[in-house]
Amino acid sequence: MGIQERKMREKEMRHQQIVTAAKQVFLHKGLKSATIEDIAIEAELGVATIYAYFKNKEELYASLNLITLEYLLDQVETVYVNENLSVEQKIIKFKDAMYNTFRFDPILLRNIFRVELEETLTSISRELLEQINQLSRKTLTMFANVCEEGVKQGIFLPRHKVLLADIMWSIFAGLVIWEGAKKEINPKKDFLKSSLDEAFDIFLQGIKTDKTTGRSKLK
Repeated sequence: MGIQERKMREKEMRHQQIVTAAKQVFLHKGLKSATIEDIAIEAELGVATIYAYFKNKEELYASLNLITLEYLLDQVETVYVNENLSVEQKIIKFKDAMYNTFRFDPILLRNIFRVELEETLTSISRELLEQINQLSRKTLTMFANVCEEGVKQGIFLPRHKVLLADIMWSIFAGLVIWEGAKKEINPKKDFLKSSLDEAFDIFLQGIKTDKTTGRSKLK
């Protein structure tokens, strides 16, 4: 291994070391209470080293989302390109992909939905902000395109594809937040999977066209 390659590997390892430490600190202290010094102690690195990789704690907090969004995009894209699935099957698989992402790392996923993140957007670099936006857009575009295909096939009601994609994402986000809040009260309760299954079944039934009336099957 050459010197340059070794330096790159060391840089990547240190970056991961910082991210792992930051996740633990944010989990236990939250964004507002956590400090760069806390993260440096957890990572067993100097404060200057942390600042060499991230300009502030808000940027570090937001960068955690990239891990989850990249995982979600990969899951969704696998479903999207599968030509053997119908549009209805793809939406169900999208739901499964979202749940798999939650299982992959619930803490990081909740970071995406936290209101605090909205307050950090002016503090992070344009490059990182664009990365977050780009990953989100790619995922929602695939949702929207499948919904649009359902409309073209006459399977779904003629609704704007972006609206349908937003509703799908909102169902997921809302249930993650709500079930998370309930679990804080009673850790033994975990109804996210069953609630998500029911919610998407209702969503699909609501947007499917009744061939005889041209309206929703729920009417």
